[in-house]
Amino acid sequence: MQKNLISLDKRYDDWNKVKKNIAKSEEKVFFKERDIFWISIGENVGFEQNGKGGVFSRPVLIVRKFSKSIFFGVPLSTKIKEGSFFFEFDLNNNKSNALLVQGRIFDAKRLENKIGMINKNDFLSLKEKLKKLLDV
Repeated sequence: MQKNLISLDKRYDDWNKVKKNIAKSEEKVFFKERDIFWISIGENVGFEQNGKGGVFSRPVLIVRKFSKSIFFGVPLSTKIKEGSFFFEFDLNNNKSNALLVQGRIFDAKRLENKIGMINKNDFLSLKEKLKKLLDV
């Protein structure tokens, strides 16, 4: 049985064009832990979280800054789900859900614009839940 290698509903060619422009960017965006930015995360494989729209973006919480260029971030969603993979919190008077299991390293070149910041108590709780999830 042959597998379909590329899903017909994926926009890999469009994402590749956007990604090339991001890679060429010289713009510096300053960020810190707890910041929430729209980030071009791309058109990804399988069950990995995708971005939306023309620049394939979605909100991402910056959990750990490693340098001025890279950080560990967790994508966000407005769809509220419960369980060990998710963390619900308020963002700009709306419910938001951190997709803990989708966290990964991002380059600062992907940053678009800051939309908010998670409060300190929620951030500490999120980090504890993330540690339990990863068992580190």
